[in-house]
Amino acid sequence: MNTAVKQSSAQLEIVSFHLGDQEFCIDIMAIREIRGWAPVTPMPHTPPYVLGLINLRGAVIPVIDMACRLGMKPTEPSERAAIIVTDIAGKLVGLLVEQVSDMMTIRSDDLQPAPEIIPNAQRDFCRGIVALEKNMICFLNLDTVIADELAAAA
Repeated sequence: MNTAVKQSSAQLEIVSFHLGDQEFCIDIMAIREIRGWAPVTPMPHTPPYVLGLINLRGAVIPVIDMACRLGMKPTEPSERAAIIVTDIAGKLVGLLVEQVSDMMTIRSDDLQPAPEIIPNAQRDFCRGIVALEKNMICFLNLDTVIADELAAAA
């Protein structure tokens, strides 16, 4: 996937994906590639949401089960499952999702803040809510979601 998509201050390019019955999205600029599920090499003494490691053309990267990381039921890998390889702060991290849904362009004005009733720790995971006609999508803040892995890699 070509991540050289132009992004203006008025628009955001996002990729949406499913975890359980919910839809989430991330900024396309954080995505290096999207690949099908591949078995991982488990690592001892890692949190339950860290599935293990994969070899991506010579680079060893951790794979995180996004559903598990967000406190949901762990993802059962299937032929529709995907690993979204992200580049955050110069670190590669794979995100296991049930299914990649769509690539869209939204106006930054359409991104609404997470409701105040949500506790701060959970609200920090969310950059905002994209309200569409038929559904709402949580726009994830990957810097916060994978902060532990980024700190460990530093």
